[in-house]
Amino acid sequence: MILHCANIQLDVSFPRIMGIVNVTPDSFSDGGRHAHVESAVEHAHQLIAEGAAIIDIGGESTRPGAEVVPLQQELDRVVPLLTALQGCGAVLSVDTRKPEVMAAAIAAGAHMINDIDALQAKGALQAVACGDVAVCLMHKQGEPQAMQNNPRYHDVVAEVTGFLAARIAAARAAGIAGARIVVDPGFGFGKSLEHNLKLLHHLDRITQFGVPVLVGISRKSMLGKITGRAVDQREYAGLAAHILAVMRGARILRVHDVAACQDALKIIQAVEESDE
Repeated sequence: MILHCANIQLDVSFPRIMGIVNVTPDSFSDGGRHAHVESAVEHAHQLIAEGAAIIDIGGESTRPGAEVVPLQQELDRVVPLLTALQGCGAVLSVDTRKPEVMAAAIAAGAHMINDIDALQAKGALQAVACGDVAVCLMHKQGEPQAMQNNPRYHDVVAEVTGFLAARIAAARAAGIAGARIVVDPGFGFGKSLEHNLKLLHHLDRITQFGVPVLVGISRKSMLGKITGRAVDQREYAGLAAHILAVMRGARILRVHDVAACQDALKIIQAVEESDE
């Protein structure tokens, strides 16, 4: 399976790693650590060296309770980093839900847009369709400010699957080819622990669309609720969750701990290839 990311054709027939670079002061696990361009560039190159095929740049935190960042502030965080990372060898993804940021990011050399709103904002579909970039369409219930207050579903797997099917159809109708589309069930975005566990258990139902499935569970509260560990102590739990996701068909893993995840994927690949 090949994911078309502007001028990069990314082979996702075997799982690939998306490393997280948050250029924000308030992200839930690493807020402020890479808020300056120099630090963020250094961190991105480190993640690439550890095995990340994609670097996901975020200029606005979407953690539960996060406030909206003004447009110009998000642009000032994202565009200089994109410019500095040109030619780094990785797919450059921008995590944003603002069409204006999408357009500016594509103009600055982004290869992918990662949108928690699944291109539902006015102008978002058009901004991505014109750019020839890949796009990740994610499911969430509610807005970050209150999405974890009391999430409810009649059937979380059916509802998430139905939503993603509708957004894939909308993207294709807007001129975004299937080879450019990724979907994300949105672990932790308007979902209780029970909802997250059901989605992970039935992740194979989301692979039916024939597009890569992205999973991002790294350091999230669902891991803390199960293990009792603090945010910076959830590496092992996250590794287990992401390997379970791979076993159920995930093809992109969005993680903070790239080296550990890459080692785990190497073991899986070695075992699979031993029987060929």
